[in-house]
Amino acid sequence: MTANRAPRMAVVGVGHFGRHHARVLSELDQVRLEAVVDVDGDRAAAVAAEFGTTAFDSIEALEGQVDAVTLAVPTKAHSVVAVPLLARGVSVLVEKPIARSLKEADAMLTAAAESGAILAVGHTERFNPAVAAALPLVRSPRFIEVHRIGAFPSRSLDIDVVFDLMIHDLDIIATAVDSPLDSVEAVGVPVLSDRVDIANARLCFETGCIANLTASRISRDRVRKLRFFQQDAYISIDCAEQQVEGWRVRRGGDEGPAIEGGRLEIAAGEPLVLELTDFVAAVRAGTPSLVDGRAGRRALELAQRVAEAMAAERARTELGASDEDGHE
Repeated sequence: MTANRAPRMAVVGVGHFGRHHARVLSELDQVRLEAVVDVDGDRAAAVAAEFGTTAFDSIEALEGQVDAVTLAVPTKAHSVVAVPLLARGVSVLVEKPIARSLKEADAMLTAAAESGAILAVGHTERFNPAVAAALPLVRSPRFIEVHRIGAFPSRSLDIDVVFDLMIHDLDIIATAVDSPLDSVEAVGVPVLSDRVDIANARLCFETGCIANLTASRISRDRVRKLRFFQQDAYISIDCAEQQVEGWRVRRGGDEGPAIEGGRLEIAAGEPLVLELTDFVAAVRAGTPSLVDGRAGRRALELAQRVAEAMAAERARTELGASDEDGHE
């Protein structure tokens, strides 16, 4: 498509996240919201009426009607829905995680590469103004501490908390550290669902950087904080409040080392609006989005490493308990 034409777009899946996609796209001047699609026809019709567009119950109805879609269906359907669209040259922004498996993610990347379509992944936290302001300050971190804690949701219960919440921070850390992973230790337990609801992971990178992450969806409190420690500097990000503090050691003065810094000035903004604006610009220009398919795959790979480490730790624990029972 040409850069001077507003792309025709649709939202596929208009549940909790998809409805917000439709809201934002209906308000952006540089895009035309042509349709919403959902297997629940009544829900599609209600969202279409709310935002002044057309409702469909299948992606086949979009043939020849759109240049791009945002995809907010269950994770198990990401690749199934995205690959045919990408193969037809329709650009796709898919909610995180990019897919259930690296094999499915690779199929999406291949389809996009062969058709020239844009593939973006909805790691919305990367568009948080606080994260965007802080990441340029992070240089060769040595230790990272992350807490992402929220209330029990009514959605995303088909995946572990690692793929639901922690993956946001894994994406941010992968961007900040840019180093191969050396080892992972992790524990996780189901509490209110059949999936892991609270998890802790310790990631060691080849640079020597260590990241300690906790993710929980069973708390009454909501916390979304990252702290980066590096040589002579400390950067703290509060994603919920969109605040950043930066402190550094100034050396060489007559009075010895001194600490200086404080809170940064942040221009507040809605991350989803910034994410979709970036996607629309990428579609119009035919250039990669900030969080492209490769970044989504990288975050998924880290999440899978964490999940594998949790499973290994659970197996060791169960084996130890079995051995103890056998010796009674």
